[in-house]
Amino acid sequence: METQPDPTRELVLLEQIERDPDVTQASLASTLGVAVGTVNWHIKRFVAKGYVKVKRAQRRKLRYIITPEGVAFRARLTVNYIETSMHLYRRSRERVRELLVEVKEAGCNRVYIDGEGDIADICRLTCLEQAVEVVTSSDGAVPTVPIIEVRGMKVLLRMPEKA
Repeated sequence: METQPDPTRELVLLEQIERDPDVTQASLASTLGVAVGTVNWHIKRFVAKGYVKVKRAQRRKLRYIITPEGVAFRARLTVNYIETSMHLYRRSRERVRELLVEVKEAGCNRVYIDGEGDIADICRLTCLEQAVEVVTSSDGAVPTVPIIEVRGMKVLLRMPEKA
């Protein structure tokens, strides 16, 4: 069972509740990919802190109303999320710039990016900014250029083996 608040999950829950006050806990759980009990735990916390009020809409149906305190809390969560995302963005760009210095010092101006997602996109943009060409490997062969590996939040450089 959930024992620590997850700011991203809390933000999504509050946004979903604000969008549809008649949303069910089962639907919220499905959206978040968590158990209904986890959603229930969060909602009970929101109620205890005064962020959400629960009204009975029908015999077995509940309606969730976000209070002004809940709106303020959601705003704080949003600002924190944006600040965290921007910090990750800046840190990733700086890391890629450092790796591209190594690439250029090795006499290369082309790289292969091994990975997908937002961090890989940041790598591509940084390569474009630094005038380093990003090559693709359409035939599945191992590229003979430096490889920027994206593993989750980590960005690593693998230089090609010398023949």
